[in-house]
Amino acid sequence: MSIYKLKSRFQDLLRPSVSWLYQRGVTANQVTLLAMVISLLLGGFLCLPSLNANWFFLLPIWMFLRMAFNAIDGMLAREFKQQSSLGAYLNELSDVIADTALFLPFALLVGIEPALVLGIIFLASLSEFAGVLGLMVGASRRYDGPMGKSDRAFVFGLLATLWPLNWLSTFWFNTILVITLLLLLITIVNRVRRGLAESATHV
Repeated sequence: MSIYKLKSRFQDLLRPSVSWLYQRGVTANQVTLLAMVISLLLGGFLCLPSLNANWFFLLPIWMFLRMAFNAIDGMLAREFKQQSSLGAYLNELSDVIADTALFLPFALLVGIEPALVLGIIFLASLSEFAGVLGLMVGASRRYDGPMGKSDRAFVFGLLATLWPLNWLSTFWFNTILVITLLLLLITIVNRVRRGLAESATHV
């Protein structure tokens, strides 16, 4: 199971906006780069010392908007013939860069184990790498869960909401991070295993 399964319904809601953007000359690569830049700026801002915890409320808002940006750039590329080799590189690299920028501020929170956050950043990057490797073995780009990009956005958006409200102790915060790490490991295994299975059917 993964939130990614809801992507097609989300795209249907965004389709009128995508057409509007295309008519005004907006390209998929521009949307991809804009999402990455905003993520970098927000992540850098949330890393500032002595920052009021309430600023973390910006993160779940942006996580949702970023999902929209990611859907929009893909729809512009596929439905309006904007697919390119450069776009493929930008799409994959920008996601890893943005995730790193948005997750890193959590490592600086008092009482939160930074090694867990850094571990999630590493495994999240590795899971995306495992997904892309499907293409190298004759399979599709794998998006298997249970801790894909959308799921990670949900988890960290939830943490960013609960933390400023003091509704989550450091113990439970760290526990959620440990669970996220374990689910990322399962995700990597699923992507490799299903990529291999898919490639075997094409032999």
